[in-house]
Amino acid sequence: MGRRAISIYEGKKVLITGASTGIGYALAEELAKRGSEVIITARSRDKLETLARKIKDAGGNAHIFVEDLSLPNSGMKLYDQIKSAGLSIDILINNAGYGRWGDLTSHDRDDYTKMLQLNITTLTDLCHLYIPDMVTQGGGGIINVGSMASLSPIPYASVYSSSKAYVLMFSEAIRYEYRDQGIKVMALLPGGTESEFARVATEKSEKLSERYKEGSAAGTGMQTSHEVALECLEAFEKNKQYILCGGKNRLLHMLTKLMSRQRVLEMVGGMFKKVAG
Repeated sequence: MGRRAISIYEGKKVLITGASTGIGYALAEELAKRGSEVIITARSRDKLETLARKIKDAGGNAHIFVEDLSLPNSGMKLYDQIKSAGLSIDILINNAGYGRWGDLTSHDRDDYTKMLQLNITTLTDLCHLYIPDMVTQGGGGIINVGSMASLSPIPYASVYSSSKAYVLMFSEAIRYEYRDQGIKVMALLPGGTESEFARVATEKSEKLSERYKEGSAAGTGMQTSHEVALECLEAFEKNKQYILCGGKNRLLHMLTKLMSRQRVLEMVGGMFKKVAG
C-alpha cells in the first residue's frame, strides 16, 4: 500500500472566525479531518461547543473562543485571549461577515456600522495583528472570505457588496506585500451558498424573508457550504490569489467581462430589484 499523502494543513493551528454555521463550520470540519488544530470563534457558545465536540469525537482537536466581532476592538480582544491560552496561529481564516438586502435607507445606520466593523475593520485588525507573528514564525497563511458580490456594484446590497470589494482588494494587496516573507494570502469568493447568510440578510424585511424561503423551497442551485470549503482548501493549497467558487459563477463572471460596466449594473440592479422590491 502507498503512503498517505501529507496535507499542508496537517499539524497547523488554524483560526476560523464565524465558525458556528455555514462556510466557517464546514471549513472547521474539513480542516480537522486534514489534521489541523482548529481555533473556532463566533457569538454562540452552544453552537461552538457542539462543533468542537463533533470534531473531538472524530479524533480532532478544537478550541473555542466566544466573541462578537461586530463590536469595536473585538479583534484585539480575541487576539489577546488566544495568546493568553498559549496558542499561536499558522493560518487565519477571516470568515465572519454578514449583509443586508434592500435599498440603502431601508436599514439603520447602526446596523451598517456593525456590518462594516465585522466585514472590514475586524478583518483588517486580525490581519494586522497576526502578520507580524507569522513573519516571526517564518511564514503563514491568510484566507479572507469575500463574495462574488465584490466583482461588481450590487444595487440593493450596496454596503455589503462594497465591503466585500474591500476584502478582495485588500487581500490581493497584502498578498503582494508579504509574498517574500512566506505568507500566502487568498480571497475566497463564494456565490449563492446554502447557509445562514441569506436568512440574516433578509431577516429585517418580512417580504424579503418570505421570498428567500420561497426560493429555498423551490431549489436555487446554490452550492453547499461544504462544497465551498472544499474548493477553498484546494485553491489555497495551489496558492491561488483568489477563488471564485462554482463553475456557473465563473461562467457568469466571464460573460459579464464582455459587457460594459453600465450594462452589468443594469442587469444586476434589475435582478436585485425584483428580490428587494
